[in-house]
Amino acid sequence: MKKIIILSIVFSLGLPTILFAGDKEEIIALIMERDAYVNKNKKYPNEISKNGSLEFWSSGGLMNKNNGSNTTLYEIYDLKSKHIKIIVLVPGKAAVAMFYSEGSMKAKGLPTVSHYMTRATQAFVKEGGKWKVAASHWSALKGGAGTNQTTID
Repeated sequence: MKKIIILSIVFSLGLPTILFAGDKEEIIALIMERDAYVNKNKKYPNEISKNGSLEFWSSGGLMNKNNGSNTTLYEIYDLKSKHIKIIVLVPGKAAVAMFYSEGSMKAKGLPTVSHYMTRATQAFVKEGGKWKVAASHWSALKGGAGTNQTTID
């Protein structure tokens, strides 16, 4: 009986790690799939939390609230995320991604940003079994350009 109790305790301590071992991989895949989606469709998928997302953009300016209504369309969008690092805050519930994004873009009606280089930090929450963006901070690297957008329409 003593062995069963000890094994139960050991197993229960390790179970959360086993169940949520894929959080980092899921978020990295989500970021890479988002890049591919926008590169192909010239618009972002709906990835914003049901509570919206607070965002600082690489163009500077004030904080924006994105309620998932960002309908920016692009004529050119060739960005790639790299050096993605994930910090899991609450397994299966909350995590932060930090990475670089580089390439070129042109939103419809705005000038081309031919050398876009930015650092990104995004907070993700899991809703309905899917990771959603709850906050973003995009910060242009020296020598790179930020986006041209300053507000969400």
